[in-house]
Amino acid sequence: MRKTSLALAVAAGTLGLTLSQVANAEFIKDSKASLEARNFYFNRDFREGTGQAKQEEWAQGFLLRMESGYTEGSVGFGVDALATFGFKLDSGDGTAGSGLLVPDRSSGGSQDNSGGLGLTAKAKAGESVLKVGSLQLKNQAIGSSDSRLLPQVFRGGNIVSKDIAGLTLDAGYLDEVNNRNSSDYEDMTLNTFALSGITVSGVNQSNEFVFAGGNYKLSDSLTGGYYYSNLEDMYKQHSFNLVHVLPIADKQSLKTDLRYARSTDDGSSNIDNKAFGAMFTYALSGHSLGLGYQKMSGDTGFAYVGGTDPFLVNYVQIGNFAAKDETSWQARYDFNFASIGIPGLTFMTRYLTGDNIDRGAASDGKEWERNMDIAYVVQEGALKNLGVKWRNATMRNNFGRDIDENRLIVSYTLPLF
Repeated sequence: MRKTSLALAVAAGTLGLTLSQVANAEFIKDSKASLEARNFYFNRDFREGTGQAKQEEWAQGFLLRMESGYTEGSVGFGVDALATFGFKLDSGDGTAGSGLLVPDRSSGGSQDNSGGLGLTAKAKAGESVLKVGSLQLKNQAIGSSDSRLLPQVFRGGNIVSKDIAGLTLDAGYLDEVNNRNSSDYEDMTLNTFALSGITVSGVNQSNEFVFAGGNYKLSDSLTGGYYYSNLEDMYKQHSFNLVHVLPIADKQSLKTDLRYARSTDDGSSNIDNKAFGAMFTYALSGHSLGLGYQKMSGDTGFAYVGGTDPFLVNYVQIGNFAAKDETSWQARYDFNFASIGIPGLTFMTRYLTGDNIDRGAASDGKEWERNMDIAYVVQEGALKNLGVKWRNATMRNNFGRDIDENRLIVSYTLPLF
């Protein structure tokens, strides 16, 4: 595992100051920890009858999260930790590759177990927080994925400031990533997904990702956001976001979410993409109905770091609908059963269709996907925080593999203190 000397020096210095003041009352009082047990069954059937017929694996994971408070003073110091461990319950007979487990390259299957420990030193002054070490991020520039057994974690530094009312400023530097199905940190990559038209000259690796931006609450109902990001040698991106929530009546609202990103190459790729997305969601009591539109233009599809969740309105369970020249639409329905007296139970279904994908001399590419999620979290009693989720998806297209997929996730989070 390669280390960044500057990051380690800052982390060690901050950690040392933190430990020297561990008796500080605020450091202890505001600390919290939880243990999540996550049982994950994944089944993906390929329906067209060629190649691997199925990816099917079952695994158990544990995530121990600990967050300290901050020491007293004009600058407070603290430390966070994330310990993860996952092990195989069932996998074999050519069904590996689900992303739940670390691949075993010698056998072509999956390793029996894996785990890791991430430490994060932090410092707080006013409403500004600096973190150095292991990071999980979710913003317009970069989104850590947590859709498998264990989460994706980056290594680097991140500062978030909320000192100005209504304004959130966010900047960071990342040099390594520990992916969902990996047991070690490695260089980041540019996602070169099917029919993206994206090519890389040389090795598809980068050990530097920087981003800066933020969001400003323009009014009670309107928020604007902008981020700049750069995966060294691969791409540069400017991302804009505008979110408006219009109250209509009691328990009624209309939410408008507009997104635009301009991506260009940074020397070692051919990235050239304009991505526009819009999502309109009407909510009435426990119901919500959404309509989405997404359009790609330029010489390639959308640019984002491999393994992450891209900031796209039509990025869903299987597909991203972000291929070269693709135009896609989405219809979505959600229902929260708390509105009829069953708190903790939720339902979602959506349908997406995309076309006009550039396939060169072949006819235009087309694809569609249907998703359904049903989830329940126990609200009280001995099983409080026990969650069960079933995720079902169907994907069909005229250029790749046809997929039927089911995921069953049972999780239980135990607050430790």
